[in-house]
Amino acid sequence: MKNHRQAPSQIIFELLEQTYPDAHCELNFNNPFQLLIATILSAQATDRKVNQITERLFQKYTTPQDLLSVSQEEFEKEIKEIGLYHNKAKNILATCRILVEKYEGQVPCDFDALTELPGVGRKTANVVLSNAFGIPALAVDTHVLRVSNRLGLATGDNPDLVEEQLKGILPKENWSFAHHLLIWHGRRTCLARNPKCQQCPLLSQCHEHQAKN
Repeated sequence: MKNHRQAPSQIIFELLEQTYPDAHCELNFNNPFQLLIATILSAQATDRKVNQITERLFQKYTTPQDLLSVSQEEFEKEIKEIGLYHNKAKNILATCRILVEKYEGQVPCDFDALTELPGVGRKTANVVLSNAFGIPALAVDTHVLRVSNRLGLATGDNPDLVEEQLKGILPKENWSFAHHLLIWHGRRTCLARNPKCQQCPLLSQCHEHQAKN
């Protein structure tokens, strides 16, 4: 992500890359279907909790057809440890039905097709496109939103607008990695509550810190 002009945003991403060179998706998956299910489950839940559930889940159900062999009530029992499990079970089974009926059991690698699936919004579609298919995309979750605003990379609390702002300052080939860098920084240093500002390698670039001082 190096650029000789050294715009503030490029300095920020260089520092993030130096700090988190191995940043990657922390949801465990082996194929697009597993990532799609894991990402739907991850809404308002930690990746760690999702991974605990999917480790067991994916041993029993490997395809959309497998999941459609159980009732919603049975599936809810499989994921009841996670928040919003009732709606998630309903959406996942409805999504599996569409995958079987419309896409021969395969996950489509198209943004519009993905966002038509129950429980799949813009963020989930971007996560799947980026990590399962290698298509440049920039998913904006709460971490990306918070860190981007604090560092002055974007402004506002609308994820769609923040996504567009970030895409506007980053080369397309860097979108996916930038997404992971911002998430890792948000989870490890730039926490929502009690951020570790004195340990932050980006403190000099932080608009929020500068505004307070």
